Amino acid sequence: MARRVATEYVNASLTLTEAEMPRLISMCEIQQLRLQVFVMDNGNQEVVLEEDAGGESIRMTFERANGQYRCVLTCRVVQPKLTNALRKLVSSFKGDAVVNRIYEGFTMIYHYIQGQVARIVESNGELLRTVFEHRDTLGRLESQFNLYSVEEEINRLRGSVNELLDIRNQTKEKELIDEIDQRLKYHSRMLFSLEA
Repeated sequence: MARRVATEYVNASLTLTEAEMPRLISMCEIQQLRLQVFVMDNGNQEVVLEEDAGGESIRMTFERANGQYRCVLTCRVVQPKLTNALRKLVSSFKGDAVVNRIYEGFTMIYHYIQGQVARIVESNGELLRTVFEHRDTLGRLESQFNLYSVEEEINRLRGSVNELLDIRNQTKEKELIDEIDQRLKYHSRMLFSLEA
């Protein structure tokens, strides 16, 4: 099995509410990392995670705005504990990130969207190969179902229009023709909106 050389987080972003900040702090403490939290004058918070064995540290600055804390982070991590802690933070707090897991000879690129892996790409020099891609099967099926129900409604309305036109062509009564014209007008508006 290939040994990971390093992990790069590229523009990882986390957005937390004020209530979630203590949860983030406690999650960092559980990872058995040295933790320092600095509260700035403007309300921003800086969280420093340090791995004792390797002396490696990460500095995350959470900017406060409208009752939320936002952190955008780009860093390179070698120590497994720090790598694992960052992965858990991105996942738990539904962060977005591009994570390059660098191995000897190739890189695995993970795309996180809302804390979930959306895509994994293997980069081997010039060659890119998609290993995994999340497909929203349920969403696709729902939109397909809605599309079919719209198409069915269009077909039903066209059938009604044809029937009304047949009746209109056969009748000579002015009142019935006016009523059919109103219904045709309504059906044509419905068809126009459904086809759009």
